[in-house]
Amino acid sequence: MKLRSDNVTKGAERAPNRSLFYAMGYTKEELDRPLIGVVSAHSEIVPGHYHLDKIADAVKAGIRMAGGTPVLIPAIGVCDGIAMGHIGMKYSLASRELIADSVETMTMAHQLDGLVLVPNCDKIVPGMVMAAVRMNVPAVVCSGGPMLAGKYDGQEVSLSKMFEAVGAYKAGIIDGCKLEECEQGVCPGCGSCAGMYTANSMNCLCEAIGIALPGNGTIPAVSNKRTMLAKYAGMAIMELVKKDIKARDIINEKSISNALACDMALGCSSNSVLHLLAIANEAGVELDLNLFNKMSEKVPNLCHLAPAGDTHIQDLDAAGGIRAVQNELLSVGLIDGTALTVTGKTVAENIEGAHILDTNSIRPISNPYSATGGIQILWGNIAQNGCVVKRSAVAPEMLCHEGPARVFNSEDEAIDAIYNGKIVDGDVVVIRYEGPKGGPGMREMLNPTSALAGMKLDKTVALITDGRFSGASRGASIGHVSPEAADGGNIALIEEGDIIAIDIPGASINVKVSDEVLAERRAKYVAPEPNVKSGWLVRYARAVSGADKGAVMK
Repeated sequence: MKLRSDNVTKGAERAPNRSLFYAMGYTKEELDRPLIGVVSAHSEIVPGHYHLDKIADAVKAGIRMAGGTPVLIPAIGVCDGIAMGHIGMKYSLASRELIADSVETMTMAHQLDGLVLVPNCDKIVPGMVMAAVRMNVPAVVCSGGPMLAGKYDGQEVSLSKMFEAVGAYKAGIIDGCKLEECEQGVCPGCGSCAGMYTANSMNCLCEAIGIALPGNGTIPAVSNKRTMLAKYAGMAIMELVKKDIKARDIINEKSISNALACDMALGCSSNSVLHLLAIANEAGVELDLNLFNKMSEKVPNLCHLAPAGDTHIQDLDAAGGIRAVQNELLSVGLIDGTALTVTGKTVAENIEGAHILDTNSIRPISNPYSATGGIQILWGNIAQNGCVVKRSAVAPEMLCHEGPARVFNSEDEAIDAIYNGKIVDGDVVVIRYEGPKGGPGMREMLNPTSALAGMKLDKTVALITDGRFSGASRGASIGHVSPEAADGGNIALIEEGDIIAIDIPGASINVKVSDEVLAERRAKYVAPEPNVKSGWLVRYARAVSGADKGAVMK
């Protein structure tokens, strides 16, 4: 079998290349085997990545057991929780492109035969998958697994509760002692934060799309089964290399549709929209926002994991995991069971015998939380190219809402107003110039949404932005408004006090101002100075597409 790595290991002409491998202690026998990149995002700054050295070691063991030579290479990763609420968050989404480019660089420069991708957190997972699909190499994702839920006030909690506790503290609902109790108890150990936030959404969707082994999305980080899964991932990549099964054989129109269906059933983070659009773009699959609503119309929401409900990823795992969710969907023809996966088997073969073990964590298809999916796309004169809301995390009374606009040109201005009690029942908070170009980097805004929730305003106040929200956000939090303010979108023309009408079931969002008035405002509009004037984010702002296209690089 001709291997890609033959370009660096075979023939007299490659003696210089081999000599550099020997400098690192590789043997002739190791260079005669397929070279498998183990792309690890291990670091000591991200809780989800803190233990990935152990996961990568287990992957390497699996590769060796199956006759390959593992080659460890690094990847960067931003912790969105630590980056939240300051300039650091401008780098998070943008880092997805750096990660994809760096994985491509290391793979192509060293001619690796296959990849086991070892990420865990928000942008690292899609960034690595984008690279694998772009290069179309054999690849398996093996994430680090979810954190266990923490304890606070006698309840199981996760990170979203911590951010909401800050809002409660600012509103005088809890004191400093309770705030510290939450701070000490909410994150009990390593792993991706325990709710259906972006990291866990993407790890579950990797399983649903077929690029990860069953269990990838839900087995807890601290479980012995996670270590076993990593070894099996190492074995699986060797089979893919042997059979020449590449990333695009697995990620294609059929499997992306399956991922969309699972997204709706699980109630994933709104960020999953950005990442699925970006992955589809790399795979050459046509995907637009209309398809999300079409899927939402027919796929019911089966899970209400935190922040939408009080269950966590460990509960989803105990209830049967993604396989049980897929089996419910397959039973009524909502996913395609013939799609190929990294096990070498089809989806239908992988989920045979799976069933729901706890109907509190996974509702049966006959009794869903809602008949529609967890994500909804809205359109209107505010968002002519669309915007996104995690419908499953919106209180019923906020599905339709009208209220006066409270306009802010940055997240910082908005959070200051919220913390100082300037937002009241009925308001619609508008945060603009936080999009992919305008931010730049489309900051995630967990601070304002969780502050509103902590102040008990999440059922009376809506928030719309051309930025985005954390998967930990709940309430009528509507993001990804496109076109963004910095790209001439109408969100830039909204004025304080304008009435905004939101109809989530009707998929509409409008400012109740005539086209003529909007045209008059546009004629007088003066764009503000860019938020960032130095560093690589300036290049990013010039090259990035709109959120409706996945915020990919042009």
